[in-house]
Amino acid sequence: MDQTEHAEAQLAEVELLLSMFPSQEELEVEQVAYAELRAYVEGTADCPPNTRPELCVKIRTHTGVDVSLSCTYPSDYPAVLPEIVVRCGELSRAQHARIVSDLRSFLRESCTGDVCVLSAVDWVRDHTHEYLEVEDDSAKGAAETQCPETFTRLWIYSHHIYNKSKRKNILEWAKELQLSGFSMPGKPGVVCVEGLQAACEEFWARVKVLTWKRIMIRHREDVPLGPAGQSAESLRRFDGFEETAFDPHGNRGNHMDLGQFFQFLSERGCSQIFQLYFGVEGR
Repeated sequence: MDQTEHAEAQLAEVELLLSMFPSQEELEVEQVAYAELRAYVEGTADCPPNTRPELCVKIRTHTGVDVSLSCTYPSDYPAVLPEIVVRCGELSRAQHARIVSDLRSFLRESCTGDVCVLSAVDWVRDHTHEYLEVEDDSAKGAAETQCPETFTRLWIYSHHIYNKSKRKNILEWAKELQLSGFSMPGKPGVVCVEGLQAACEEFWARVKVLTWKRIMIRHREDVPLGPAGQSAESLRRFDGFEETAFDPHGNRGNHMDLGQFFQFLSERGCSQIFQLYFGVEGR
């Protein structure tokens, strides 16, 4: 499929979903992206959309549990899977990580090359109760033999972070999980989160399943907490979580001043991280 065919398939799926879920309480579609997509397909716009289509379907499962399914289309969807986020207040962190992983496996096996949001909606509606009812034996065993909590700091590297939806998710998830740190968009993209280990692992589980050219944990720090150890708050290097920028430049404004970034890290006692990311000593 070429770019025009991708756009036609995306528009057809959005309009099908709008016909099936006519209420905004059931389906929210980002209107600017939808208008740009429709104009491009109908030939009233010469250029492909600048904004990627985003939509959120509100699902009531067969057992009465409310789940929301948020999707963002990559430009070459449906040749590749969309970025999908599942939200359900009834799911534990472990259950949430499993349902997202299993949903993506199902879509890869069943829908690659075809539009798949409706299939994802049906799968979530049919299977969410399984994750609520079945406890993971290994998780139960781990809880019974729980070790002292651990403070964790993850240093995440991405080839680039441009997408507004991803940037929004990073900010919202870090705050939801009570993590501090920062996100530096651009090329490359850098994210640092710090807090209780379980919250950091949950953040990474959510972020890594989004569509990335390349993303990895470049470095991690783990410090046991306990009666004789330091408190989590005393170990934090950052106040809250924020998106940072350092004199953006370049043709797309996507490169940061690395000297300023090194100074930012140094002020927080993290200067050694610069060499881990870029292979040279900062200055």
